[in-house]
This record gives sequence, C-alpha cells and structure tokens, in this order.
Amino acid sequence: MIRLTDLALPLDHEAPALEAAVLAKLGIAQEELVRFSVFRRGNDARKKTAIKLIYTIDAVVREEAKVLERHHGDPHVKLAPDLSYKFPVMAPEGWSGPRPVVIGAGPCGLMAALILAEMGLKPIIIERGKAVRERTKDTWGLWRRAVLETESNAQFGEGGAGTFSDGKLYSRIKDPRHLGRKVLTEFVKAGAPEDILTEAHPHVGTFRLVTMVMSIRETIEKLGGEYRFGTRVEDFAVEDGQLKGLTLSTGEFLPAEHVILAVGHSARDTFFKLHERGVYVEAKPFAIGVRIEHPQSWIDKARFGPNAGNPILGAAAYAISHQASNGRAVYSFCMCPGGRVVAATSEEGRVVTNGMSQYSRAEFNANSGLVVDINPERDFPGDPLAGVRLQRQLEEQAFVAGGSNYHAPGQRVEDLLAGRPSTGFGVVEPSYKPGVKPTDLAEVLPDFVITALREALPVFGRQVPGYDHPDAVMTGVETRTSSPIRIRRGADFQSINTVGLYPAGEGAGYAGGILSAAVDGIKVAEALAAKLVAAG
Repeated sequence: MIRLTDLALPLDHEAPALEAAVLAKLGIAQEELVRFSVFRRGNDARKKTAIKLIYTIDAVVREEAKVLERHHGDPHVKLAPDLSYKFPVMAPEGWSGPRPVVIGAGPCGLMAALILAEMGLKPIIIERGKAVRERTKDTWGLWRRAVLETESNAQFGEGGAGTFSDGKLYSRIKDPRHLGRKVLTEFVKAGAPEDILTEAHPHVGTFRLVTMVMSIRETIEKLGGEYRFGTRVEDFAVEDGQLKGLTLSTGEFLPAEHVILAVGHSARDTFFKLHERGVYVEAKPFAIGVRIEHPQSWIDKARFGPNAGNPILGAAAYAISHQASNGRAVYSFCMCPGGRVVAATSEEGRVVTNGMSQYSRAEFNANSGLVVDINPERDFPGDPLAGVRLQRQLEEQAFVAGGSNYHAPGQRVEDLLAGRPSTGFGVVEPSYKPGVKPTDLAEVLPDFVITALREALPVFGRQVPGYDHPDAVMTGVETRTSSPIRIRRGADFQSINTVGLYPAGEGAGYAGGILSAAVDGIKVAEALAAKLVAAG
C-alpha cells in the first residue's frame, strides 16, 4: 500500500476530484488504481477565502514497486506503514500466575487493563469512583443541585476526567509503533464514530464516551478481568523497596507485587500517601488560570471568515500562546468548540472549572482554558507537593469568591483589564452550572497570573478577532490542567525506587489528554506483562 500525504483540494470539491488527484499525484491511469481510502483529513484555513482540505491517502496500485521507484525521493509518496498492533508477549493458556492490579479506570487504566486482559493476564481493576452511568448522575448532581459526591464526580469514576470533556483524541506525542491507532481502533469497536480514524483532530464527546467505556469494560470482564468500583486504595505496603500489597477502603489487604498506578491528576490523597511511603515523587510544571468563553459564531468567523458555518469544517477551534514580559507563558488549553464550562471539583469547599463538548459541538459558546505556567524550580523549589497545595489554596479562594455554594467567580474581560470587579455580564452569558457570581478574579488568582493575562488578552485579540471583546467571560479557577507531580520511573516503566509499582498516565506525570494517557497505558501494560510472563 502506498501513502500519499499533503494532498490539497478546495473545500467545495466534488467527490470524483479526490480520485483524480490521487491518479495525478501517482502518475497512473485509472485502471492501475485498485482502491484507495482516506487515512486522515484536515484543513488549511490560513487563507479564509480559499480554505483547503488536506488529505492523507492510502492507495493500492498495480505494480507498486515501479510506482514507488518513479517517486523515489518524494517525501509525500511512500510505502504505507504497518498499523496493526502486535502483542509483545502472551500468557500461556490457563495462566495461573499472579494477577496484575490496575488502580484507576480512566483512559490510561482502561487501555492498560484491556491490553493485560487480551494478553490473558486477567487484571483486577480498582476504581475509587462508581461505574460510569451512576457516576454521570452524581456529576450532574453537582451541576444541577450543587451537591458534591467526593468519590463520584467529574474527576473520579469509570472513564476518568476525560469522560466529562471534549473527548479530544489527538496528541503530539511521538508514536513510532502507532499505538494511538490501536486506541482509536478499540474505541471504534466500542461504539465511537468511525470518523475518529480519519479526522485530523478527532473527538468523541461525553455521551459517546460513556457508552464506549461501558463496552470496553464488558470486553475486559469477558476476558477474565475483575472490576472493583467504590474502592479506594488507602495505603501501600512497601518492604525494602518492593511493593507487597494494597490496603483498600473496604478494609481488605490485597497482596499485589505488580501494580499499574493510573490514578489521574486529581488523586491528591494518593500522592501524599505515596510520598509518605517513600515512593520517589517530584514536582513538575503545570498551569493555572481561568476558562474563557465567547460565542462560537465569533470563533468560527475569526477562523474561517466567509466559510464560517460550513458543515465540513464544523465548529472552529484555536490554539494561541504569548510569552509575557513577567516571564510567564500564557496559552490556551483544552479548547472546547460548541461546549460549556463545567464544575470539576472533587473536594469539598473548592471550586474547579473544566470544559466539555458533546460530539455535535452544537452549544452556543466556545470555551478554553486561558492559563499561565507554573514552574517548580522557580516557584517552589525543593517541595514535591507544593503544587498540590497551591491548587487547593486557589480552589478554596474560588469557592469563597463564588459565594461558598459551588458557584464560580467570573469576570468580564473589560473589567479584568480595567482592574475593577464585574457587577454583571453582557452579551456573553457564562455556561458554568450551578452558577457564576460576577466578582474580581484578582481576589482569587496570584498577581503574576492577573498581570500576565492582562498583557496577553489584547495580543490574542489581534490573533483571533473578538477574543478580547469587553463582554467575553472568564470563570475561575482552572487549576487541573495536568498533574503537579511526577512519579519518576525507569526504562522498565517501574518506579525508580519501588519495584512492582508502575506509574502511568496523566496522574503520574507521563501524559496530557485521553489519547496520550491511553497510549501510555498500553506501554506500561506491555512492560508489566513481559515481567510476569518471563517470571512464569
């Protein structure tokens, strides 16, 4: 199979034009083309009046070797890579060795458990939250009634934090083995739309993620995996640098010497307990800030000009950044076209925001994180858990500023730039539920964050017209952009000082989003399986 890349066609091209472009690029007659398929499709919107669709095509041709030889040296015509996933090891039939344990059922834990189950190792999955259907009801309970369930919410429960997000399924990680393709393929088998295999920036949305997660759980259970919901790991038994077992919230001690730690970025109690037990934990960079909202139509017009609203393009997104004069990087994070800002706290007396979209991306507002970088070496050297403490402090301040009832503090852009509190909102209505209280975000966020935001907003307004509109709304606080800690691991994916503990995914500091976390889960599962099978 031959892969063609960067094949550009007009936005409004007819279907036959794509085949004609493939034939022209390869320099072959129609009868020499056996078949072709779209591997990926994106767009180039740099010229708003002449937007192009950019295709990657896989083509089967007669006399493939001759065609490739004619295009020798052309970087856009190459042999297509083998995308099939191959298990590095398999457990012997009737495996009776120790069962691996996976802590956490988010994207990382989900894929780790699936790979282990497919290898025949029958994992035990421990999840502090509830199964995804029950968890969804609890999460909506906070949004609709301001009632927080601390073990079942937007952070904790089957599916992880990514369940209540835009469901983005793309990443900039290096992926030479095409493990991301394995993830997307499994998601499609579980009910995701097939276009996630071809779109350059695929996403799923919350409702589809719920059914996908349930389907993958059923597959794992059919292969001998065991789920334990509503079960929190309260302690780790470590003897002479070897993990020996887990103390569970049920009162049970579970002997375990092969454990994947996939707890997500909000398992703060787990971070403190690991540090207390001597597991090597270090601080890592993250970011803090707000969620900013604009009508989606403004973003569509800014990005697509006269082509705004074209169904092929869908809802427009953006990614922007600025290096502020105070030394801080300001950037957009987790942009959610046609979505809403959601309550994402997991701890009482704290307010946290996040963004969420459904698959249709059809809601009125666009939102994204607008965040400022935190660097441990600069901001709190020597304390591996200082980032967690900072997050909690800001979330507590947001809770108070919002009225101490899980409403969030919000401010119009014009008011933030002028240094005055907001007393109401204008043409942009905040979407966060249970509600937003107009106030002064300078009472919530550190001075260096406010200073950096004030400098960056006009810059972003020049890049994305309307971004710094006076009535654009900022809602605070966005603190859980990524894990504030890293649990250092070695080349074998085990903790550098605790044998048998395999830190994985976003919570351990090795991923940043659904796809990268899922890919990391595969890698860690493979490493653990190799150890188990080799030991017999």
